[in-house]
Amino acid sequence: MEASSAYRGVGIVKVMGRQSGFIAVNASIASGVVDVCLIPEVPFKLMGDSGLFAYLDKVLSEKGHAVICVAEGAGQDILATGEQRTDASGNPILKDVGPWLRSEIKSHLKDVDMKYIDPSYILRSIPTNANDRIYCKVLAHNAVHAAFAGFTGVVVGLVNTHYVYLPIPVVIQAPRKVDPRGKQWNRLRASIGQPNFV
Repeated sequence: MEASSAYRGVGIVKVMGRQSGFIAVNASIASGVVDVCLIPEVPFKLMGDSGLFAYLDKVLSEKGHAVICVAEGAGQDILATGEQRTDASGNPILKDVGPWLRSEIKSHLKDVDMKYIDPSYILRSIPTNANDRIYCKVLAHNAVHAAFAGFTGVVVGLVNTHYVYLPIPVVIQAPRKVDPRGKQWNRLRASIGQPNFV
């Protein structure tokens, strides 16, 4: 609403997603209003005929406004300056892509009215619905059954409509990422018309 209520309004919403763009992709598909989705798995460039600025200018000319959903880990290759620092847990300390992106867009598309929203981890605190409650209750019941059966080092998960015990080492062996050639990313690009920005 903020973006559409302003002349050449551009709204940027930064969501969680340090190494993975699942939240950004799913939020973009679900909202039905996102014009650009930027995620860590898919590099992008700002300048040139196939860059973000050219596409944004096109969207603004056609619609009058644009909405960008950006995962917090997107664009780190562009923002990287020198040595990559890590926190105490060994996770990379990310540069803040949201304010940087807002600044870059404002400096290259002079007449835009920028709106920036960083809901951060507030997204986790929305009220649950009935499906959420049932899902969590079934996970909890299965976790108790696993403990009574003597299982350790497992988590409960839903796989192909079945609740199963998954070994923790297998689950954490590699981060789960959006496949840039997969159905989910292509479904998003087809639904919002986003080109590759490379």
